[in-house]
Amino acid sequence: MTIMEIAALPRFVHIREVGPRDGLQNEPVILSTAQKVKLIDMLADTGLQAIEVGAFVRPQQVPQMADTEAVFAGIARRSGVVYSAIAPNVIGARRALAAGADVVQVFLSASESHNRSNVNMSIEQSLAQVAEMAALVHSAGKPFDAVLSVAFGCPFEGDVPVERVLDLCQRLLDLGAEQLTLGDTTGMAHPLLVQEVVRAFRARFPRQPLRLHLHSARGAGLANLLAGLQLGIDLFDSSIGGIGGCPFAPGAPGNLCTEDVVHLLHEMGIATGLNLPALMATARELERMLGHEVPGQTIKAGICKHLRDRGDSSLS
Repeated sequence: MTIMEIAALPRFVHIREVGPRDGLQNEPVILSTAQKVKLIDMLADTGLQAIEVGAFVRPQQVPQMADTEAVFAGIARRSGVVYSAIAPNVIGARRALAAGADVVQVFLSASESHNRSNVNMSIEQSLAQVAEMAALVHSAGKPFDAVLSVAFGCPFEGDVPVERVLDLCQRLLDLGAEQLTLGDTTGMAHPLLVQEVVRAFRARFPRQPLRLHLHSARGAGLANLLAGLQLGIDLFDSSIGGIGGCPFAPGAPGNLCTEDVVHLLHEMGIATGLNLPALMATARELERMLGHEVPGQTIKAGICKHLRDRGDSSLS
């Protein structure tokens, strides 16, 4: 690591909250529409500017997302908050637009095996769908973003070549994607791999913003976040309480926890615009909704600044 790379730490990091979608989709407990609306409204009150509300997928495949239309209809939209939705195909994109999604996020995988497991299509079939979706979304005057899953490793195929990731990014950009997200869907990334992929992306697309969607399935989530920060990445996904994962891939639990990420960033002097105590209160409310503890650590250990301010040395 060079001094110049360390000095590139961003001053402000933008968080997209994915708990209502990527978090809840992997929970055995299915929250009611009213609970989801309450959760999203509480998240919007923390200062978040981007919230992934849900997914427009087949309810028999992801029953946790069956009421996404109703959730969109129920939320109290806050000015300045972008409410997005995931869609795997044209039908899903139409539903997202009809529900009032501000941004439609299309997704496909960097490996054939995961793409077929996730959306029951080949990569080429998914790209054909993306082309139709792009035309549909743009005709509605809305942006579409693209999420590339298993960009750092596939549970079925193992290592994913970086060039394949970059080539797929190029094709998505050519189709009009405004923003790209690289997903560590099953937590197979490590800091050196994150930096290898980010450097390669920057070399090929020097002016294209990049978002990272990291998981902590194997405990490396925050380390991988730091690896991205050290190369200037300032766009990240995270999930309230650290809940979630991909139900269509083995070994995929554990999103980055929003309140843990925000606590770490604030301790490092990096601003987020988010109210950490409000996030922690939301995580505790989520625990009550789900009926079990969430993986996040900050709600258990407390905020370091508060401990220092009161001179509490009881925790060691």
